[in-house]
This record gives sequence, C-alpha cells and structure tokens, in this order.
Amino acid sequence: TSLAVNSCFPLFPLGTLFLTLESIEFHRLLSRSHQWICATDGTIQQGQHDLDTGLQGYWVPRVGSNRHVRRPGAGRPRRLTPDQANRLKELLSEGATAHGWANDLWTLRRICQLVKKEFGVKICDSSLRRALKEQLGWTLQKPVQQLRDCDDEEVERWKNEEFSRIKHEASRRHAHLVFIDESGFMLAPTLRRTYAPRGRAPVQKVSDPHAKISVIAAIVVSPKHRTARLVHQLSEDNASFNGWNISTFLRLVCNEVKKPITVVWDSVRIHYAEPVKELLSGRSRIVLEQFPPNAAGLNPVDGIWSYIKYGRLPNYAPFDLRALRKTINAEMRRLKKRPDLLFSFIHRTGLKLTD
Repeated sequence: TSLAVNSCFPLFPLGTLFLTLESIEFHRLLSRSHQWICATDGTIQQGQHDLDTGLQGYWVPRVGSNRHVRRPGAGRPRRLTPDQANRLKELLSEGATAHGWANDLWTLRRICQLVKKEFGVKICDSSLRRALKEQLGWTLQKPVQQLRDCDDEEVERWKNEEFSRIKHEASRRHAHLVFIDESGFMLAPTLRRTYAPRGRAPVQKVSDPHAKISVIAAIVVSPKHRTARLVHQLSEDNASFNGWNISTFLRLVCNEVKKPITVVWDSVRIHYAEPVKELLSGRSRIVLEQFPPNAAGLNPVDGIWSYIKYGRLPNYAPFDLRALRKTINAEMRRLKKRPDLLFSFIHRTGLKLTD
C-alpha cells in the first residue's frame, strides 16, 4: 500500500509522490539525523547516501553550514542581568538586618522589595526563586545556632594548632582518636515542612512532649588505618547522663578498642566528675582533650544527631518510649555499617585527620 503525498509535503519538490509507509518512516528518521549535508554539492558526508535532488534543494538552503550550532531558545529574557545578580548576591550576604528589617530572615517578598528598590525591577515570586537558584546559587537554608561568646579565631587556631598536636601525640602513642558527645531524643518530633492540602497544616499527635531518651555516642577513628567505627549507649527512660554513666561508657569504649585512646569532647562538668577521675587514675592509656568552649558544630558526633533527627526521623512521633528506643537503636546500628558517613561527619567539621 502506498500513500499519495501532494506538494504541501515539506520535504519534497512540487508534484505528487507515491511513497510507501516504509519510505515515509525512512525520511522521517533521516530528517532527525545529524548527518552532514555539504552546502556545495548536496551530498551527505557521513553514510554517503543519495538523496532526491528536490530533497537536497530543500535541506541545503534551509540548514546551511551552521546547522549544528545551538541556537538560544526563544522566550522571555531573564529579569536580572548578570551584573544585577552579582550585586544582589552582595546585598543578600549583608543580611536582612542591614537593610532595615528587625530579624535576619530573607523571604521572597523581602527580596522582591529589595530588587525593586535597588534595580527598579518588578519580579514575580517564581522568577525570583529561579533566579536565586540558577544565577545566585542560593537555596533555602536553616541557620545554625551559635553562641555569641564563640570566638571564631580561637576555633580556627584550635583546628590548626591544638588538633594537630593532639593527632601527633596520639600517633606517638599508637592511639585511636575518640570523639564523644551526648544528645536527647524526645517523643515530641523534630518538625520539618511537608506537603499537605493548602490551608490545612498537618497535625502531629504526641503522647508526652517531655518524655525523652538520652544517647551517648563515640566515633572511634584510626588515622593510621583510615577506619572509623561507632559506639553508642542509651540511658534509662527520662534520665539524663551523670558522671557514673560517662565512666561506664568510657569502659565500654575501652573494651571495644584494645589500643590506647585519645578522647576529644566538650568541657562540660559531667566529663570530669569524680567517677571519671577514678577511672582515669587506673587507666593510663586514656588521654582526655577538650574542644574549645562554645564551639558548636566542631564535634563530629554532632553530625550524627543532625543526620538522624533532621535527615532520617523528622516528623517522627512514636507512641511511647519503647518504640522510640527501638528506632534509635536501629538507626545507630545502620550507621555502624556506614563508615563513609562517619568520615563525612568529621569532614563536615573541617578537622583534618591527616596533614
């Protein structure tokens, strides 16, 4: 069976052609190919197939020698020029308080007002959101809380000098580095935004908003062998850690690691309570070191809490502490099988295990 194609068919010269379904499919595929048609003699450089003269005459003047050059898509140009985008990035980096707002919060509405004030450009929310992502490289971020007493220069000095000393002394003792920290998990969930019907906020029902389980964890690192492991322990229901719990956990770490250890942790009172001092008096292979005061986020174990609470279990509201305990243990066991994640928590702090 053949089909009659009249002169309105765009690929062929005037006149009527009789084509089979197979030949139509062939020409369709051929028109979508990237074969090189020479503009001088109308032959195909790759494949060396003969074409009808009329077909050559249609392709050559319309395609030309620049047919492989990508043309910019038709559409409305961006509302912000590159110079305006760079300037906007500088203005946003100054913070919202520098531009008259009481709190340091950038919203689309505020940025729209800033763009109109600085550049005289009125931009809608969707265009601004796309410009922030594509031109400025800005996305929604949750701020990290930091104490006002935190000395950034002292933190950098500690990273470059003190931690280097700690590593070298641990290397001479053939010791493992042990980062330790504590945290609490509540029945009240850590809330994150989620999709829901417009105007109907999701409801998280909580059995007891004050019920909690305290968790202590240690990332044990061997800089020499490039290995990392996780040790953890949970408290009793609704209990906080004390000096006796800390000394018990240190014994657990010593049982897990047969070699000497250098413990690096925060300078809180329970870390130097009497039970801990008694343990150290009989175990010379344990050396204690401190992070600088008020250095939030410098302890790699903080990455574990952020990963579980905000990455794995946001909006998680268990019925009781028994279910919460089971979930925490499952998450910690999962992390024990992921040394790559443990190293990523260390890398996130900026601490260098090797010089």
